[in-house]
Amino acid sequence: MPEIPVLDSERLRLRGWTSSDTEALRRIYGDPATMRYIGDGSTMPPDRAWHALAYLLGHWELRGYGMWAITERSTDAVLGRVGLYRPEGWPGVELGWLLDRSRWGEGLATEAAQLAASWVWETLAVDRLIHLIQPDNHASIRVAEKLGAAFDHRMDLDGTTVDVYALGRPTAV
Repeated sequence: MPEIPVLDSERLRLRGWTSSDTEALRRIYGDPATMRYIGDGSTMPPDRAWHALAYLLGHWELRGYGMWAITERSTDAVLGRVGLYRPEGWPGVELGWLLDRSRWGEGLATEAAQLAASWVWETLAVDRLIHLIQPDNHASIRVAEKLGAAFDHRMDLDGTTVDVYALGRPTAV
């Protein structure tokens, strides 16, 4: 398995997943408000958190990139996930984020996504990132726009309407 890089910002650390993160995933994926705009909006049953953890780690193995655990630097508490997602058949390399509802409104999703995007531009031969956002998810639209992304088009993805926001490689990295 490739070594998952550790990235630090002032408040956050993005790190690889460990088995001890299962309980945090249960809490985050089990919250209806947090999951409202993820996929079909369903929460994940508690017994599926380990499978989700294995999926997150497997993406790194298969693609060489994936989602990090967003942790608070001062406590190592897991606050959510951020990073790249491109399963088979996906419309592009997606930079996505999911943050525990208890930490919404603090700018943490933007901070984590900026850190991940910087790593992408410095490390990978990717010229375009996308964000797949449901049209009513105004908070995630704001994060995408703060990253410099702009609305590209609307599409159906597995029965869910999403707006595709696109972000090209900066000219000076």
